[in-house]
This record gives sequence, C-alpha cells and structure tokens, in this order.
Amino acid sequence: MPNEMTVAEAHRYPDTVNHPSYYSGKVECIDAIQSATTGLTGFEGFCAGCAMKYLWRWKRKGGKSDLQKCRWYVDKLLEVIPGDD
Repeated sequence: MPNEMTVAEAHRYPDTVNHPSYYSGKVECIDAIQSATTGLTGFEGFCAGCAMKYLWRWKRKGGKSDLQKCRWYVDKLLEVIPGDD
C-alpha cells in the first residue's frame, strides 16, 4: 500500500498529530483528560481539560508559557464555579 511506512521511515517522520513527543508517557494525555473530566460539562469541562493539557506538556513543549496558560484556564474555572470567595 502506498501510505504505509517502513519502521525506518516512521522514525524519521514521527506522528506529530496522534503521538507528539511532548505528550510522551505511559498514559495518553487525551485519555487522562477524558477520565479526569467525567461528570464535568460545558465550560467547566473545557477549562479543566485545557489546564490539564498545558500542565501535562509544559516541560517538553511550552515551558513557562504553558504553565501560564494552565493558570489562565484554572483562573477562568474559578470564576465560573460556585463556592466560597
């Protein structure tokens, strides 16, 4: 089949869509987010998932910028959830 790669080609052309290097680990980031946000809906689920994504990858991709993005989403989540102020 023309779309199949050899093992050597796969190492030269990593799958940056399905398995980017900055999400390495034993657990897929998307699976962890899906499990951790079960029961959350709408904007709460979105903010929690984004915060997890940036926290998961900060050391391998965006550094301090990813930590700042994580904090931004946590701050947005704190604005919309009810609770003690």
